[in-house]
Amino acid sequence: MSYIALSDQDKKEMLARLGVSSVEELFGCIPEDSRLRRDLNLPPAMSEPELLGHMDAVAGRNTYGRHRSFLGGGTYHHYIPAVVDSLSARTEFLTPYTPYQPEVSQGTLQVIFEYQTLICRLTGMDIANASLYDGASAAAEAALMARRLTGRSRILVARSLHPQYRETVRTLTRNLGLAVEEVGFGGDGGLNPEELRAKTGPDVCGLIVQSPNFFGVVEDLAACAAAVHESKGLLIVSVAEALSLGILEAPGKLGADIVCGEAQSFGIPPSFGGPGLGFMGCKKEYLRQLPGRICGLTKDVEGRRGFVLTLSTREQHIRREKATSNICSNQGWCALRATIYLESAGQNGLRDIALQNVRKAAYAAGKLAAVGGIRLRFTGKTFNEFVLQLPKDAAAAAAALRAKGILAGLELAPLYPELPGTMLVCVTEVRSKEEIDGLAAALEEVLR
Repeated sequence: MSYIALSDQDKKEMLARLGVSSVEELFGCIPEDSRLRRDLNLPPAMSEPELLGHMDAVAGRNTYGRHRSFLGGGTYHHYIPAVVDSLSARTEFLTPYTPYQPEVSQGTLQVIFEYQTLICRLTGMDIANASLYDGASAAAEAALMARRLTGRSRILVARSLHPQYRETVRTLTRNLGLAVEEVGFGGDGGLNPEELRAKTGPDVCGLIVQSPNFFGVVEDLAACAAAVHESKGLLIVSVAEALSLGILEAPGKLGADIVCGEAQSFGIPPSFGGPGLGFMGCKKEYLRQLPGRICGLTKDVEGRRGFVLTLSTREQHIRREKATSNICSNQGWCALRATIYLESAGQNGLRDIALQNVRKAAYAAGKLAAVGGIRLRFTGKTFNEFVLQLPKDAAAAAAALRAKGILAGLELAPLYPELPGTMLVCVTEVRSKEEIDGLAAALEEVLR
């Protein structure tokens, strides 16, 4: 991104206009114990030509396109139809930012409205919002929402929830008096029902469970709902692989009160881990506590259809200190790409793509589990990811496979110390039978 740096004279004039003599005085309101009194752990500054040369060198090391990838873990490689790139690249979609003025933003507002409608249909929720950053922050916003709705002081989080989601929940709740307590998983890879029942109680505002979870296992959401509803808590379902909603029952129909997650699978490339597209839907009685912005359909004084922002609960708007969230960035362009993807696929097309994922992953799981010394770590039903238990160090095996041009999967031990020697493997519709067979042959070779 291009930028123009401030000169020393610019800085002096800005400080003078503000009525302060120095940057130190400008930030004097920040408590001393909250200030960082050392240099950041960053390399020294570069000139513009040096920086451009450095970035070219870094980009030259990228080999992702030359590898066969079986990585998942929250970011997924799916085929993106050409229509998504073509339509989303039109200037009228690229140039708008925030649709504050409905009279000049009808196209953007209509896209947001249609996106919300699609999310409602997929999740089984009554209403949905727009402009959540990603799946991790959406999970944290859902936790804060459950706390506001119930006034309770404890939230249960499945250990099989994406590790980064769990960390984000802890980060955004740690100063708000909301205790986060994990619920473990069983031999099938799903939430441990006995532990869940033991930890629920009248002080629990809700349970966050991911399905399919981080191990790829489809959770028993109806049982989770029954357990948490017994003490009048809320069931929050997080969906990191949104494509699974094309074939699995909508969480709302299984008892979920809030459904959130990551919609990157709908027309957004993996890139280097971003951008994401967080989504959230809930029951209509929770409308006033839903973060972000909500677009609605109305009529003008002449009876013509129009789209408007009906609720914007951000602190930048009229809600101010009553805001439910400080979400500030508009994810409208990512929502546009998801909308184009879903509309072009249609209900039947989305189901067909999801079925390809299920069938190819099932074939891969059987093929890889037949390699000597390898077994499936969990017995639960899966969508397009599964966990392998290797007879040798998973990190060493993954490194050996990378040397062969294969990104075999994600080693789980750094994230789950209780699962040594395990690897999370993902197979989507873009992987062929020949590539899966090649992975099995290469894995058998490196494990000898």
